[in-house]
Amino acid sequence: MESLNDIDKVKKITADKEENFSDWYTQVLINSDFVDYSAVSGMMVFRPSSYFIWDSIKKYTDAFFKEVGIEDVYFPLFIPERLLNKEKEHIKGFSPEVAWVTEGGNTKLEEKLAVRPTSETIMYDSYSKWIKSWRDLPLRLNQWNNVVRWEFKHPTPFLRNREFLWNEGHTAFADEKEALNERDVVLGIYDNVLRNYLALPGIRGKKTDKEKFAGAVASYSIELLMPDGWAIQGPDFHNDGQNFAKSFDIKYVDKSGESKYVYQNTFAISSRVIGIMIATHSDNKGLIIPPKLAYIQIVIIPIYNNSNKDKIIDYSNNVKDRLKEFRVLVDSDGSYSPGWKFNEYELKGIPLRIEIGNKEVEKNTITVKRRDNGEKIELEINSLGKINSIIDEMQVDLYEKAKKFLDSHVTKVYDFDEFKKKIQNHIGFLQAPWCGSMECEDKIADETKAKATNMPFDAQQDLKENDVCIYCGKPAKHIVNFARSY
Repeated sequence: MESLNDIDKVKKITADKEENFSDWYTQVLINSDFVDYSAVSGMMVFRPSSYFIWDSIKKYTDAFFKEVGIEDVYFPLFIPERLLNKEKEHIKGFSPEVAWVTEGGNTKLEEKLAVRPTSETIMYDSYSKWIKSWRDLPLRLNQWNNVVRWEFKHPTPFLRNREFLWNEGHTAFADEKEALNERDVVLGIYDNVLRNYLALPGIRGKKTDKEKFAGAVASYSIELLMPDGWAIQGPDFHNDGQNFAKSFDIKYVDKSGESKYVYQNTFAISSRVIGIMIATHSDNKGLIIPPKLAYIQIVIIPIYNNSNKDKIIDYSNNVKDRLKEFRVLVDSDGSYSPGWKFNEYELKGIPLRIEIGNKEVEKNTITVKRRDNGEKIELEINSLGKINSIIDEMQVDLYEKAKKFLDSHVTKVYDFDEFKKKIQNHIGFLQAPWCGSMECEDKIADETKAKATNMPFDAQQDLKENDVCIYCGKPAKHIVNFARSY
């Protein structure tokens, strides 16, 4: 029987994903108890289901890191101003975003301390002490931490926060070629995690010089597409060359006794990808979470009355016992009606719902409903092993649906007038030839609000000898994906 308070407690998504993406996105995150706002603007609270996802991303990514020899460390949250100022291009890129600590208790600090916006400067101060010989290389370290970047006006959970969670990989090599080879290894790890756990397709490529990381020689990224047709950057990798090594005097003595600077890389995946995952897969009923990352993978809802309550709950608990390899919740609370529970767990994005009523008990079956496509499946109690294939199929289907959307929103364009028309409709990625000039890149951005996201690796082979820049008409050097971007 439905509680008198049920109607008041039902949480609904009132915004439509296609018509009002921004409001829809916020409602989905907050109404599903996935995250909450905090007392500090731009800083959110991870609730259990969202933090479980981040913890899982950490676990899977870190396992892959360790397989290739990258080890974990932890460095302090605070960075002395003198260290932050050592690499001029680096600090120029971050200075508007740095939060500073100037007092400790009632005492004014002799030197300002930056709240970590990224850790190159404090880590490389230690690297300069640790690396002395070729025997100390390669040094491949990573830390999982939080960073603070303060300068922006419109915070959006996951996508644009003043504080976010990420990994920071910081590696050093004696050999430049060995350092460059790490790029495909790390981007391959990130792509694996995005594809096989978050069910997200992405486009790997090189950033333009204008868009590269402050202090890097070259930057590479996996770009993703949001449902509103805007691009958003995912994990990235930076070849830092010897820039930081020279600023921080990170040298080693090689086998012949000569002193040389190391070659360095940095790379990261952040909690932003959780927001991209939610935006990509979820619908107007609420969250849809890929099964591998769901805090609860299966919810069992017993449907009973006073006369058959014990029998149905016992049957439900028996089903749970047979599904030990999954994260399963049995909701036998009689305070809420089955209909209310259906709505609640759809809102929270539980991948599978198992309904068990008198009919199922009598037939020795269960009724399974998929959250992603609403399909209902009847299984015999002795065929619960099929749950594995259903879970696997959901994971694949979510990826394939997202991949189809991405592929249909990459459009080759060779005429700038056509480019301007298409970008107004937020069509996704516009793939165009470009001369390599930052001046053209700036003018395209000024006139269309589209920026160069990256130069896709797999598109460069399509560049023809007679291709000309989409803007200036000079010979083209690269194929670039342009898009409106978060």
